[in-house]
Amino acid sequence: MRVIAIVNQKGGCGKTTTTVNLAGALAADGARVLILDMDPQAHATLAMGLEPDDLDANLYEVLVEPAGASRLDSVIIDVGDKIDIAPSSIVLSALEQKLAAERHDTRTERLAVALDTLQPLYDYVLIDCPPNVGLLTFNALRAASEVIIPLETSFFAIDGVQKLLETIGLLSDRIGHELSVRVLPTLYDGRTRYARQTLGDIRELFKELCFDTVIRLNVKLREAAREGVPISVYAKSANGAMDYASVAMEVAASPPEQRPTSDRSADQEESAEAGPPREVVVRFTDAEAGDVRIAGDFNGWVPDRGVRSLIASEGQNRVWTKILSLEPGTYQYRYVVDGEWREDPSNPQSEPGPTGQLNSILQVH
Repeated sequence: MRVIAIVNQKGGCGKTTTTVNLAGALAADGARVLILDMDPQAHATLAMGLEPDDLDANLYEVLVEPAGASRLDSVIIDVGDKIDIAPSSIVLSALEQKLAAERHDTRTERLAVALDTLQPLYDYVLIDCPPNVGLLTFNALRAASEVIIPLETSFFAIDGVQKLLETIGLLSDRIGHELSVRVLPTLYDGRTRYARQTLGDIRELFKELCFDTVIRLNVKLREAAREGVPISVYAKSANGAMDYASVAMEVAASPPEQRPTSDRSADQEESAEAGPPREVVVRFTDAEAGDVRIAGDFNGWVPDRGVRSLIASEGQNRVWTKILSLEPGTYQYRYVVDGEWREDPSNPQSEPGPTGQLNSILQVH
């Protein structure tokens, strides 16, 4: 069971949007997902179609008393196909004052203890944290092994996340376990030079910590929240649905600990039947793009994993050459251009992918 905290002390950066819609995308891929709404504003609860004031119980009852950990399953509500939620309420804001007299290590472990009672009912637990680093966020980080930081593509947001990363590093030492941290650029408007430059700054600053996927500005995400469902249910062909489906693929493809590899003899036998790998070269040309990567079922949909890249200029255009080593077969792929997923404009062959979008087809003989 992978426990992922969605954290940023800045409001309005897409924490709840990411929590709810990543849950929807993971569930659409067949995973069983639990959302934990740790924000007293209860936006994740509302975004999943529930009215906090109408509920008999929420996470406050689970966290306020040591014995409350055993009650977690009693507050969980089924809100969609393969998605459950442990809801929030404004009463959660009183928790820090209520537990002020307790030892720090005791009051920050309440959520972790409660989650231990659920093993192994869920594939993923996504924790929507409040916009501060207080007791509720401490509990989330203590319970989690991974952190996703939604980052608005603006200069001041970058400065805040640098400070947050320092804080998480200090917290990791205090709570006694490492946290795998990744940064997700959000609210991206690729039409503006400022946003493109800022995205480049984010990638340069955070490097491998940064998701390849970028969440574009999309009004359908707000409409889905108003309707109380994830974007994958409300408008599965919208940009927001495709973006969060891509985040889900990146999350699934890169757990913090390497999974055991499959049996090597079986892999070798399959490789022998398919024939020796071929060197395959594909090219992408664009005058405006700053960063181009390729992802497909040949590399687990992780952009540029196992790919050699060359960049050259031809007149006003830049040309990205991608060199792949592939066994004979048919592959689906897409480019990631400045954070946006695109078909190959030079390849007329395509077919629907697992998330409904059209993927380009590469045939290796």
